[in-house]
Amino acid sequence: MKYENIIYEVKDSVGILTVNRPDKLNALNSHVIDEVVDALGEAKKSEEVKALIITGSGSKAFVAGADIPEIQKIGLKDGMDFSRRGQEMTRNVEELGKPSIAAVNGLALGGGCELALGCTFRILSETAKLGLPELALGAMPGYGGTQRMSRIIGKSRTLWMILTGDMLSAHEALQLGLANKVVKPEELMEVAAATAKKMAQKPSLAMKMCIMAVNHGAETDLESGLFLESALANILLGSQDKTEGIAAFVEKRKPIFTGK
Repeated sequence: MKYENIIYEVKDSVGILTVNRPDKLNALNSHVIDEVVDALGEAKKSEEVKALIITGSGSKAFVAGADIPEIQKIGLKDGMDFSRRGQEMTRNVEELGKPSIAAVNGLALGGGCELALGCTFRILSETAKLGLPELALGAMPGYGGTQRMSRIIGKSRTLWMILTGDMLSAHEALQLGLANKVVKPEELMEVAAATAKKMAQKPSLAMKMCIMAVNHGAETDLESGLFLESALANILLGSQDKTEGIAAFVEKRKPIFTGK
């Protein structure tokens, strides 16, 4: 499918979704969100795609937030639907069932920061900055930022970001555990692609179960999380991929995983 606001392509079992509005600093509007949601659906159902990279066009911004002219027109009547649609986008990234990497090449503010938070991993360019500045506009993070950010860096630090509007540098994000890696700008996509390809070689069913165990287990009590872990581990112990993985290990050869 041809998109107007994003570029979606698949290379070496890795999906690459690029928000492509560099003249608007890749700002999100309803049309962009619809296209991102559609591309995420393609990536999720594709057997070829084993991992996904999300990035932005140009060198200035990953996604510099929401489209202000569109927000100006939104009031009480449709504000919640607007927020829920953005949450659907970030939730679909989180529940992709495959590892996703936000390759943050510049500003990731507001909805852009929230999109990155939905990803499994965040690799940042040294020039990247993350922030949730909505309060200055009389608004608040509405695409999952209040919830996901606080689960990663804690309530106090999250409220500091929201209430002050302060942005985090790439290295500050790394120190707080918000970023997994910081690299030079010219190395960003190379490192993101190498990381995605490394994961793409792993058994997809097992990766999906690991992601589910961590994402859902972290939101419940320990015993419930352990029960979920055992149930998912049990599924894998009966899988063809486990049989193949063990056989390849014993025979000292490279395994051929089928995702079953």
